[in-house]
Amino acid sequence: MAEPDTWQLEGAAAELYERYLVPAVTLPWALDLVDRVGLERGDSVLDVACGTGAVARVAAIRVADGGRVVGLDVNEGMLSVARSLSQPEGASIEWVDGSALALPFGEDEFSVVLCQLGLQFFSDRTATLREMRRVLVPGGRIGASVYSAIERNPATHALSAALDRHVGENASRTKRSEHSLADVEQLRSLFVAVGFDRVEIETVERIVRFASVDEYVRVQFAATPVAAVLIGFDPHERERLVAQVSVDVGSKLARFQTASELAFPQEVHVARATTSSSL
Repeated sequence: MAEPDTWQLEGAAAELYERYLVPAVTLPWALDLVDRVGLERGDSVLDVACGTGAVARVAAIRVADGGRVVGLDVNEGMLSVARSLSQPEGASIEWVDGSALALPFGEDEFSVVLCQLGLQFFSDRTATLREMRRVLVPGGRIGASVYSAIERNPATHALSAALDRHVGENASRTKRSEHSLADVEQLRSLFVAVGFDRVEIETVERIVRFASVDEYVRVQFAATPVAAVLIGFDPHERERLVAQVSVDVGSKLARFQTASELAFPQEVHVARATTSSSL
């Protein structure tokens, strides 16, 4: 997903991420991002911070067997899961262990760069975007999504407040960092500063579905960096804290819970831009 000091999932956590978060969150947003960028047959695509590969797999189908798709991530656990999954019909996918801060590719190597819900985590966003621009051909396209303000994402907002209340002050720091690039003008300025042209940003909302509040909370503790806040607690205390957080979150999300599912809105900003065709 992102750089190693902010997003590391290994072993079972990466598998749980693919099993629960990809169908509910990552894949629907991947389909949305690819549609907005408009991949074409034969495109060469780099998926930066690819995680377990949802965007890359969608891209492979769209560019077909005449295209090229590379998924890059610093997290070997996530890449291991990506490599273990069935290859979709279309372009073959190359999985690369590498940092977005120093992309291991030459100049003008890709026609499209995609980055889904990862840009906010990079320690140097300007350097990351500069690298993405470097590997794009003249006239190449970039599409990147980031979460909008936490206040506009009720599940994350409720979870963050519950973590601070029951686990400890600033227990939500990692979760809140997902929304650290929520200001549209800040986001736009990053793309403009490194020389991207025709920067367009859309704010998009989707409904995210889990079986229940309890499932949502437990997946967050099992398959995201939220798990780190329980390190040091014994199993009994961990279970008590998870249960308390779940009840607290449930009270805040009651309006989104039905007898059969939890269905809440999630909002992201999608940025699209191009490189100058004169480069």
